[in-house]
Amino acid sequence: MFKKLYNWVIHWSKSTHALFALFLVAFSESSFFPVPPDVLLIAIVLNQHKKWFKAAGICLLGSVLGGICGYFIGKAVWDIVSPFFFRYIFREAIFTSVRELYKRYEFWAVFTAGFTPIPYKVFTIAGGVCRINFFVFVIASVLSRGARFFIVAVLLRLFGEKIKIFIEKYFNLITIIFTIALFGGFFIIKYIIKH
Repeated sequence: MFKKLYNWVIHWSKSTHALFALFLVAFSESSFFPVPPDVLLIAIVLNQHKKWFKAAGICLLGSVLGGICGYFIGKAVWDIVSPFFFRYIFREAIFTSVRELYKRYEFWAVFTAGFTPIPYKVFTIAGGVCRINFFVFVIASVLSRGARFFIVAVLLRLFGEKIKIFIEKYFNLITIIFTIALFGGFFIIKYIIKH
């Protein structure tokens, strides 16, 4: 399934609407879409070398706006679904502990999620649920996503096709690492709460 999504995303890189598709993928990935925008960014920069800066900028804009959307989804939906969660999923005391942790390290939590393979979407929605400072959320998102996308674009501009070959060769391994990072994050939070 992930490979099919990956191929579908890649096919947009040769389209005349490649940059618009990049914006949409970056926007949707920040709240629900499973394929990271880096995949399309890489393909676009390889196919259209001169657009590396513009592509990275569009990817950043789409990702941050999508993150803001995820933040407000979390903020709006939580009031509706929280009674269900507190009754069937986890106790309110656990949520309060996680929220306090998140608020204490809000900048670094968002920055780490935006820059590393940890799924950014989880932290955008959680940021709204925990009602962290919106200004801090946006600044951390711009800095982390900007660093990530512009580093990828610069490396592609310098090293070209070798990066694409690496990603295609190790795609399954990369998705496994992404999944481990996601679950590892939950286990770390659970461990911190218990201690």
